[in-house]
Amino acid sequence: MTQKTAVVTGTSSGIGLHTAVGLARKGIHVVATMRDTTRAAALLAEADLHGVDLTVRTLDVSDRDGARACLDAVAAEFGPVDILVNNAGLSIAGTLEQLGEDALQRALDVNLLGAAALTRHVLPSMRARGSGRIVSVTSNGAAVGEPFLDAYCASKFALEGLMQSLAPVAARYGIAVSVVQPAFVATNIGENTDTAALASPGDPYQDLAECFLRSVHAELARAQPATEAAAVVVEAATTGEPRFRWQTSQAAVDSVGLSLADLDGDRAVAAMSAWLD
Repeated sequence: MTQKTAVVTGTSSGIGLHTAVGLARKGIHVVATMRDTTRAAALLAEADLHGVDLTVRTLDVSDRDGARACLDAVAAEFGPVDILVNNAGLSIAGTLEQLGEDALQRALDVNLLGAAALTRHVLPSMRARGSGRIVSVTSNGAAVGEPFLDAYCASKFALEGLMQSLAPVAARYGIAVSVVQPAFVATNIGENTDTAALASPGDPYQDLAECFLRSVHAELARAQPATEAAAVVVEAATTGEPRFRWQTSQAAVDSVGLSLADLDGDRAVAAMSAWLD
């Protein structure tokens, strides 16, 4: 049986790192990608710990030409991509009035348009073979709009809508499309979140922003381990019974379920308002 090839984006840390290693442990050849391969030490150490090999490549999802070139090189060297995991993401904090067009565009470029471009690029070969898996890591913030995470949630909502629209079409060609929704995960996304928009002196939103940051820190203190969230991504990518939407924890189930069962949206808005008290 021919070894399958998976491409995983955003593998220098967190969910992406453990997803790459988890897929490799299942005997899949993993091409683990990241913007800066000098940050691959943690990934390679984890792979060595579990006795697996993987290939590291440079891929910046916001660099469309470079990303396509990377996927073309992977296909030329290892064969067509069987599994694509869109994990790379960008978090920007700020309510809409604080955010410039550039911040919104950056969130869309990475979280939506970058994932869309990679997916579009692998679809022809998957369609021709009649098989494939596309798994996108979204968030509970793809179902519940969280205060001061306007750009992040907008891009994740859009990614989930894109993938849900694609899913029934792709399924006709044997391609399973899924999204995985973590809640708070113990990764470095908190320290990597761009909070520059919250730092303006005399900002009218300052008090609310401070409440938001306290709420986020409290959530991060009880966050799910990245290994657990990654295990769900691996399951979504390899299960014999694929489905569209996966949550990685009970917190994610509760949050996403609140929104999906909330036809007028009032319950979700009320729940998120508590973050500002």
